[in-house]
Amino acid sequence: MKKKQKKLMLLGGIRYLLPVIKAAHEQGYYVITTDYFPGNIAHKYSDEYVNVSIVDKEAVLKAARERKIDGILSFGVDPGVVTASYVQEQMRLPSFGPFESVDILQNKDKFRTFLTDNGFNTPKAKGFSSLDEALSDLDWYEYPVIVKPTDSAGSKGVTRVDNVEKLKPALESAFEHSIKGKIIVEEFIEKKGCSSDTDSFSYNGELKMVTFSAQRFDENALNPYAPSAYSWPSTFTAEEEAYLTSEIQRLLTLLGMKTSIYNIETRIGTNGKPYIMEVSPRGGGNRLAEVVRYATGVDMITACTRAAVGDSVGNIQQKPYDGHWAEIVLHANTNGIFESLEISEDLPAEIIEEDLWVKTGDKVEGFEGANNAIGMLILKFQSEEELVNSLVNQNHWLKVLVK
Repeated sequence: MKKKQKKLMLLGGIRYLLPVIKAAHEQGYYVITTDYFPGNIAHKYSDEYVNVSIVDKEAVLKAARERKIDGILSFGVDPGVVTASYVQEQMRLPSFGPFESVDILQNKDKFRTFLTDNGFNTPKAKGFSSLDEALSDLDWYEYPVIVKPTDSAGSKGVTRVDNVEKLKPALESAFEHSIKGKIIVEEFIEKKGCSSDTDSFSYNGELKMVTFSAQRFDENALNPYAPSAYSWPSTFTAEEEAYLTSEIQRLLTLLGMKTSIYNIETRIGTNGKPYIMEVSPRGGGNRLAEVVRYATGVDMITACTRAAVGDSVGNIQQKPYDGHWAEIVLHANTNGIFESLEISEDLPAEIIEEDLWVKTGDKVEGFEGANNAIGMLILKFQSEEELVNSLVNQNHWLKVLVK
């Protein structure tokens, strides 16, 4: 008797789903991609496309039931995580963890409250549901603050505010980019070294693979708070990484999380305190899990696809980085027409991948968020010194020419 082919539904259709689709196909799964943008690139590689909004939980549930799926993920697509968790619960599919816990992790306001109530280091924060509410108590604000939507990703609608004159435009931008019309304002934690944004993995609630990166920014970009590069290892000390690992594990245990990949953002404040900034049960965008796979050999992408349909995840274990790694988010700093990408031969690195998504003559937009990226460079360096010097002096060896 022929074995039933398992069906995996992926929410979204962005480029970052391509390695997930590839991994799923390698496991023999039937892949269904879902969103309301038929032209998205991932739909060209899936076995079936369903045109429904990924934030419409009931519509996605209906489509999932009709197709009798075996699992669902929202890899790299933050708005779909709560929907995926809801479908998991309603259909009794393998889950990241309890729906209530996923909802906490995916809502910045609820998450900050949970961290505060459970004794984690966390910035002072307050959520708002309207512009009038956010402007009603100006004495609450202690500048600088970060203003952001509670439910968007890719740094859209995120602004640092240093004085009251800049507050209202920042609030308006955050509300404009919020799906549910809710924002959060939080104390800006000045960081020591680089913050971290990278992927980790738990099995039955126990962290099996934890990674920390050095998240880097382009001060010349239209949005200087949109990450423009990442490197591994991090700038944290071993003691800081150990503390954060312990606190992340405590968080997952308190929330009853199960088997999942996570995109986790952390930082060390200039006050010496380590902070968990965000934890989301999904793979991060910007190909983070792929670079970790290059650097360590640990394949969290295949593991999360297998976990989603109830198959064993294999041997996910902590492994060191093989060298010094960097990922550059290729982008233009102004709107215009793309001409060319120039990389100097003097770059002291092995180019593992040069992944360019545009061609000469294509229209490009200035870098305001991950959706404005035009490609990725994945690099391997022989030393930390070469890596740091290259990233600090990136404009000397890398040019994105736009007219």
